[in-house]
Amino acid sequence: PMGSERTEIRKRQMATTPETPGAAQAQLSTGNRGSNACCFCWCCCCSCSCLTVRNQEEERARRTSHELQPEGIPNCEESPAPTLEEVNAWAQSFDKLMLTPAGRNAFREFLRTEFSEENMLFWMACEELKQESNKSVIEEKARLIYEDYISILSPKEVSLDSRVREVINRNMLEPSQHTFDDAQLQIYTLMHRDSYPRFMNSAIYKDLLQSLSEKSIEA
Repeated sequence: PMGSERTEIRKRQMATTPETPGAAQAQLSTGNRGSNACCFCWCCCCSCSCLTVRNQEEERARRTSHELQPEGIPNCEESPAPTLEEVNAWAQSFDKLMLTPAGRNAFREFLRTEFSEENMLFWMACEELKQESNKSVIEEKARLIYEDYISILSPKEVSLDSRVREVINRNMLEPSQHTFDDAQLQIYTLMHRDSYPRFMNSAIYKDLLQSLSEKSIEA
């Protein structure tokens, strides 16, 4: 009887004894993996919830950075307000529109609504490059233009065909004021044929024309 009592007591003690540290640690690790996959994920695969969240946050940061970039660019060139005669002349030809700062400002405002402002910015950067004579300044500005508007990694990349890109790559070996002439002409033609007709029918142009016409009548 005494032996059977000891056996019964031992069974009850084993039933109430805590698990071994190794087993407890294994259980803790398993529970943590379920609640915090990023810290204990064994495979670090793309399905891990933490990586998905992190990728989404990085993508939002990139979009935000891209959306904020235009704030560092001047909204317009300095120019006097256009006259009614000037605005009427813009309708005669694209060349007349692009000749005046006021015309470029109005057209650039329209391009911004179509998310193609980089075309005007590139054209203006090329015009600025042509005014330089210092070799080191030319090389630096050419490099910046390439990085901002030609590189496929840039969010402001302009649309150019492969032939023009090859010409640019050759010209960049020894940059000059005319490194981007072919590309500038192609973008100018693109704006002329594609964006200019829509600008002439846009609210931006029509509202400006109406406002100046009303002021002319009042005067």
